[in-house]
Amino acid sequence: MIRILTIIGARPQIIKAAAISRAISSCFAEQIEEVILHTGQHYDTNMSAVFFDELGIPQPQYNLQVGSGTHAAQTARIMEGVEQVLIDAQKENQPFDGILVYGDTNSTLAAAVAAAKIHIPVFHVEAGLRSFNMSMPEEVNRIVCDQLSSVLFTPTHTGLRNLEQEGFTMDGIKQRARFANRKGQCVMLSGDVMYDNSLYFSKIADDKCDIIERLELTNRGFVLATIHRPANTDNPANLQSIFTALLDIADRDQIDIVLPLHPRTRKMLDVQLTPELMARIETNNHMRIIEPASFFEIIRLEKNARIVMTDSGGVQKEAFFFQTPCVILRPETEWVEIVEAGAGIITDADYTRIMDAYNVLVGKEVIFPPLFGDGHASEKILERIVKYIAD
Repeated sequence: MIRILTIIGARPQIIKAAAISRAISSCFAEQIEEVILHTGQHYDTNMSAVFFDELGIPQPQYNLQVGSGTHAAQTARIMEGVEQVLIDAQKENQPFDGILVYGDTNSTLAAAVAAAKIHIPVFHVEAGLRSFNMSMPEEVNRIVCDQLSSVLFTPTHTGLRNLEQEGFTMDGIKQRARFANRKGQCVMLSGDVMYDNSLYFSKIADDKCDIIERLELTNRGFVLATIHRPANTDNPANLQSIFTALLDIADRDQIDIVLPLHPRTRKMLDVQLTPELMARIETNNHMRIIEPASFFEIIRLEKNARIVMTDSGGVQKEAFFFQTPCVILRPETEWVEIVEAGAGIITDADYTRIMDAYNVLVGKEVIFPPLFGDGHASEKILERIVKYIAD
């Protein structure tokens, strides 16, 4: 029996892990034992714990409860905790055959470093994504994690090209790096586990979640906005520009703006926005600021929105899955396929570009080509892990 330690710490990782856990229980239960470690990087109940219940993920066997902190402090605490779990498992003669990490958070980076240092294979889901902006902590995390990983599972052809340009190969033969098990690194074009999830959970969300009805929204009759990145929330000019654009769209088109507000962003509004802008927000009947949405609520909002406006990489992609155009409130995106397909437009926090992009996307027919696999990425990832360990 193969033992895998799955590392999660933030909401997107919990959601991605659901696809893998589901595939293990349905197709690999006799081959793989999964143990889940929650780093506690995100510790708000609405942003973390509730997803285990909603998504049917086994409760974590380990919870490091690291909480917030500087990048270095948080990463160090996670490294220390993950290393101890791995070492204890070896001492108890129940060693892990590898760790499974997702995406580009501090949890991803810290777990990869801790495991690689003690010669435990790292399997990286969502490898090869690049924004080419080294000022983003996520970019640093994903690059370092890729370098330390034994098998890199990339979701798209663009991710594959990025890795090939950095010297990685599909078969690993040309890779000079060798680990303690004398195996090299290899890359697999797996498809996207989030696409697996979107297909699986879409109907469940329609059946279980009433947020559209509760908010009295109409299909394709509102804008869904999400804002959480420090580059926007910590920058008064950026935050004011974004909210001014949202308010002007709401007033001009008489369309509701639904904004599930991250707790951190909610706290920043009074600090970063002018009193005049806050007054507009508070008195505008179309500005619908709500509590952080659950996974099923977000799915229904993404499926039914006319436009999504976001600085979240995950929400960009989910909007594409549900064929909803997206205004990208960042200076770049790691999901360049969405932009190349014309389904998303990068605007950063520039008021004029936001307004122009919104006008373009509501005024044309947007095409959504099949870019993210066939809905079976999870099974392909697990098959490759089993083969890697057996070889």
